[in-house]
Amino acid sequence: MKKKIIAIDPGDVESAYVIWDGENILEFDKIENEKLLSRLSEFEIKDDPFLVTIVIEKIASYGMPVGKHIFETVFWTGRFYDKFINWTNVERHPRKDVKMHICGATKATDTTIVTALVDRFADRHEHGKHGKGTRKNQGFFYGFSKDIWQAFALAVYYYDTFVKNGN
Repeated sequence: MKKKIIAIDPGDVESAYVIWDGENILEFDKIENEKLLSRLSEFEIKDDPFLVTIVIEKIASYGMPVGKHIFETVFWTGRFYDKFINWTNVERHPRKDVKMHICGATKATDTTIVTALVDRFADRHEHGKHGKGTRKNQGFFYGFSKDIWQAFALAVYYYDTFVKNGN
């Protein structure tokens, strides 16, 4: 059985998540944080904890002032971590590591991350610029939106760095 990576791009009210097994995107959404806690709890019942890793984007300070939205996001990362740490492997990784892995530069933007992911996983010729396709001809990224891209980038980083080569 393949290892599942549940990657979370946390937010102050809603968070995006992607469930990926290294080949297939099994599920993704952006939902209210309380609903995400409930949704992820379903895995506690049916999945082997050794086959699931939850990866949460780690909030890091780069010297700039932050507001209440950042503090609320930090609160939610703690809630997600605390909920699952006794059940399965939960890790936190900073966005700069993801940017460096996906794009080769810590100054990468959301747009350059999306471009790099599409170049790696999608067929632009068949499914368009963002590899989404249409309802009748769905591409690899069909249904993706802003925060879901970032959750998937986190999943790819974790898979490539810690799972693919058995690290």
